[in-house]
Amino acid sequence: MKAWPEAIAIARGEGIYLIDEDGNRYLDAISSWWVNLHGHAHPYIAQKISEQLLVLEHCIFAGFTHEPAVRLAERLLEILPAGMSKIFYSDNGSTAVEVAIKMALQYWKNKGLKKTKLVALQNAYHGDTFGAMAVSERSVFTEAFTDFLFDVTFIPFPEKGNEQQSISALEALLLQDDVAAFIVEPLVQGSAGMLMYSADALEQYFRLCKQHNVLIIADEVMTGFGRTGPLFACDNIDTFPDIVCLSKGLTGGAMPLGVTATTQDIFDAFYDDDRTKMLYHGHSFTANPTICAAALASLDLLLMDSCTESRQRIANAHKEFTETIKDNELITDIRQTGTILAITLKTDNQSYHTNIRDSIYRFFLEKKIIMRPLGNVIYILPPYCITDDELGYVYGCVWEWLDEKTRGFSADV
Repeated sequence: MKAWPEAIAIARGEGIYLIDEDGNRYLDAISSWWVNLHGHAHPYIAQKISEQLLVLEHCIFAGFTHEPAVRLAERLLEILPAGMSKIFYSDNGSTAVEVAIKMALQYWKNKGLKKTKLVALQNAYHGDTFGAMAVSERSVFTEAFTDFLFDVTFIPFPEKGNEQQSISALEALLLQDDVAAFIVEPLVQGSAGMLMYSADALEQYFRLCKQHNVLIIADEVMTGFGRTGPLFACDNIDTFPDIVCLSKGLTGGAMPLGVTATTQDIFDAFYDDDRTKMLYHGHSFTANPTICAAALASLDLLLMDSCTESRQRIANAHKEFTETIKDNELITDIRQTGTILAITLKTDNQSYHTNIRDSIYRFFLEKKIIMRPLGNVIYILPPYCITDDELGYVYGCVWEWLDEKTRGFSADV
């Protein structure tokens, strides 16, 4: 609050734009923290929410059910990676991960097997609740709570050309026969700086886990719903996870909702007359019908051919821009997966709180673009409704910032 004492008061949204009280229009180049798929205040999603509110706004989901929750579960299972059979509703990405961790650990307990170790990738970020923090890299986000987090083993990030070190580290851990689950952000680690790795490495991770009877948790909270190209990042490989976590784009960014999808086998381990084998986890607003209606409307839009074409158009534009800018002297790395483009900038201080981050943020705000760098990483992750002209404007402002810094660049502005 001290670093950024004044917040911009947004009055309304319109497609790719957020509009403040003074009428200034800000181009949302990061989908408002990666949640918005189809644009702000989308009339179709708003219509479906409104219609649902007049029918049923909420009801307890313990011992009861309703059509929006059932329809959404059925539709998600049609498009999720193969093997998914059951849907567990919660209220955000972090809690979707909490549920996944509890499922994985209790699964083995219910089966009478002592498999308690969790494995994650270096640099991982899975959320801000305690279980999600525990399976995340120890960092500035978790520092105040490190002493309270349970132990997790982290394997090296599969950097390009050095993937085998990471794969071998996972294999060595799996040989110990006490690993309950491997949790991973497939293909792109978002909060770590949009770090990207190969589908081949992901495939090898998943195959090793299957060979050693270890559950796979795919955290698709950010990568889901077309961000990496296909509907889910796991669709880029042949071997599928046992548990998938979803949120963010699930409702098109309109309302908060979390989903933990899993297999019939995992469900069956909890389906027992012994009530100690139940999964004791619930939320007051689990499967809220109004939110489910928003998610159903977002799926309608997502599965249209025009949306698929827009995602490909954005990916192609990113690729073309990458070719024009990749040799700039201030860029140490530029990478792209689907609609996600990330640029790492040359700086001596590569921490999340590097001063260059504030410089970039302010520069783009002045250009009326919402761009929240991850330390020294600029990334563009727009709603799918962005036009070529709007993309061109964002790219042009990236060029302008680079040109300005080239003329008087210091290692840490």
